[in-house]
Amino acid sequence: MPPLSEMPVTALRGVGPKRAERLARLGIESVQDLLFHLPYRYQDRTRVVPIGALRPGDEAVCEGEVNHVEIRFGRRRSLLVHLSDGTGSIILRFFHFTAAQKNALQRGTRLRCFGEVRNGPASYELVHPEYRPVGSDAPVADEQSLTPLYPTTEGMHQLSWRELTAQALALLENDGVLEELLPEPLTAGRGFASLREALCYLHRPPVGASLEAMQAGRHPARERLAFEELVAHQLSLREARRRLKHLRAPALEGDGELRRGLLRRLPFRLTRAQQRVLKELEADMAAPRPMLRLVQGDVGSGKTVVAALAALQAVEAGCQVALMAPTELLAEQHLRSFRQWLEPLGVEVGWLSGRVKGKEREQVLERLANGALPLVVGTQALFQEQVAFARLGLVIVDEQHRFGVHQRLALRDKGAEGGQVPHQLIMT
Repeated sequence: MPPLSEMPVTALRGVGPKRAERLARLGIESVQDLLFHLPYRYQDRTRVVPIGALRPGDEAVCEGEVNHVEIRFGRRRSLLVHLSDGTGSIILRFFHFTAAQKNALQRGTRLRCFGEVRNGPASYELVHPEYRPVGSDAPVADEQSLTPLYPTTEGMHQLSWRELTAQALALLENDGVLEELLPEPLTAGRGFASLREALCYLHRPPVGASLEAMQAGRHPARERLAFEELVAHQLSLREARRRLKHLRAPALEGDGELRRGLLRRLPFRLTRAQQRVLKELEADMAAPRPMLRLVQGDVGSGKTVVAALAALQAVEAGCQVALMAPTELLAEQHLRSFRQWLEPLGVEVGWLSGRVKGKEREQVLERLANGALPLVVGTQALFQEQVAFARLGLVIVDEQHRFGVHQRLALRDKGAEGGQVPHQLIMT
């Protein structure tokens, strides 16, 4: 048997081209992918609840005998099935039904139903419950595990998910190869189960499993997989950091003249925190490796002036600066501040947004491309394909959480030339 990571889902019974296409929408292409498609919640169908004990909001299994069937006409036609078990009665309501369905639900038929209990006009109701006949001579066995509910896509019913995962679990239990990525000492030292055991438990929690713990994600089996995800995420961050250290960036030192000029013109003195951050930024930007700094602070804490001083260091070193904000309102606020502070020093600040059109836009693009414009403030318009820089040395992004990763990288890549990428300063 090939490893489950190499076994396509089409190897499972009932998975043809159409169903494989539906599964692919969720990134499921192999049996291993299916095993890692975990339930998002569970239903307890392991015991039958007396009808008299049901309360609104309960999701429960009940069993009873059909006393009466009728079609009720009103705003919406509905089929009502009156069910009782000696402890109480409940109505099964169906808005979508067929004549064959009605005829099959004869008086005296015994049904086992599952659904959510709701308040109805006359009594408690189950609206469109799942149900099946129960023969008196061959009673239906109780479920042997909590019933999983899976994230789904159009054309995939929960019954289909349960059928497919049952086949995948059977392969797993029949010596299917599932690679353990975490070293055994790492998991054993924390009391974690094996990956195989954790997946089997999460897909089919046994009778007696704590529904509350399973729903809240606090069960050790779920924590085992969460731990693996955290380890993988940490390793990916370390790998990204390692790759970043191998990139090159322009060393932006500058003579400090523009920065001293701005500090003299400011009507206030920088705080100790601002001075400390500036020293760290100056050292990072002077290094030949790309800076990736996050400046965090409350509104009004002085992040913008720190960004302006960092921008002047890049301009002093002969590089261009791009400041991007997620909205025109925020970008215009930065534009006013930068023009007020920098233009008296002879540093022109350009503006580029979706509203800049025609000749004005062409002039800004031309001056960015030939290096005549040292600094530009704008919105998402900055990472559009037609925007080019002569020598982009610093990218400043405000409220970076409102941009996608690819959007931020698109702006950074505009300064990538000769094996170098621009420095990045993120504000939030």
